[in-house]
Amino acid sequence: MKFIDEVKIRVVAGKGGNGCVSFRREKYVPRGGPDGGDGGKGGSVLLEASERKHSLLDFQFRNLYRAPSGGGGEGQNRHGRSGEDIILEVPVGTVVKDIETGEVLADLAAPGQGWVAAKGGRGGKGNAHFASSTHRTPRFAQEGPLGEERELKLELKLIADVGLVGLPNAGKSTLISAVSAARPKIADYPFTTLVPNLGVVQYDDAPSFVIADVPGLIEGAHEGAGLGIRFLKHIERTRLLVHVIDVSGLPPDNPLKPFREIEHELVSYSEKITAKPRIIVLNKIDLIDDENELGKIAESYRQLGYPVLLISSLRREGLRELVRLLLKRLTQIDLEQSSADSQLP
Repeated sequence: MKFIDEVKIRVVAGKGGNGCVSFRREKYVPRGGPDGGDGGKGGSVLLEASERKHSLLDFQFRNLYRAPSGGGGEGQNRHGRSGEDIILEVPVGTVVKDIETGEVLADLAAPGQGWVAAKGGRGGKGNAHFASSTHRTPRFAQEGPLGEERELKLELKLIADVGLVGLPNAGKSTLISAVSAARPKIADYPFTTLVPNLGVVQYDDAPSFVIADVPGLIEGAHEGAGLGIRFLKHIERTRLLVHVIDVSGLPPDNPLKPFREIEHELVSYSEKITAKPRIIVLNKIDLIDDENELGKIAESYRQLGYPVLLISSLRREGLRELVRLLLKRLTQIDLEQSSADSQLP
């Protein structure tokens, strides 16, 4: 399935039905009063987060969604039929923005969460509403107003517990395929991963968690270089970041360079990411024969103050320790969040 995470759509709600001008015409009732019914309400366009959707692909081929109008009122105080609402299912994690202003109108982050994208026009009142002691034969009724019309931008931000970040070819795809059932494309050249991949990690009887492999970042990504900000947004919802570092290609005089490059792009993109906890994973240790050299690299990264693990995704070395650490850290994050929530007034 092709992964689409940004689309533009136009939604048009239905027009309200017109009110009716009518008078009673019955035998033995020479002067029947007004009995024009109201028009029906126009249909609305709603967005609803659904776990059945994983991409915005459906909206790429159709970008106009128009709800039906309400029916007109009729005599004998009969109301017009209301237009049927249109419900558009979007993936969980979809953010709705106004195209002109960029304002965030809705954040559909929970399954079943809905939002009215365009409200249908109310039905116009029939002439029966306008009868009074001084005006017994009103020969007018209300027209149904037009429904709302909007142009929207839908952005999908994947919801995952753990986000893998790193330079191209750091081994993120191999790692996610080793710890989950995800099967991303893997090759020995940069930018193998062109779309984010999600995998569910299950370890013994512990609760499962979702891990996301974000396409490789390069210098200037926060400004759109390479795959750029199109995929940086997918780590905004993650609770824990894992820096994947390829130890086989580190500059001898500056082994921290890959980490600092990625950190610069993350922080430049969003200050919210700064507060997210990190774990550093030194990958491809099978390509380093000198254990002293590997120990020096690990020590330089430990001085950053983050947990550091040495693994080989290809040979499945250190993965059980990594998964256990991820579970432990996610549990700590949950406890910290629960404690913070309990202290709120």
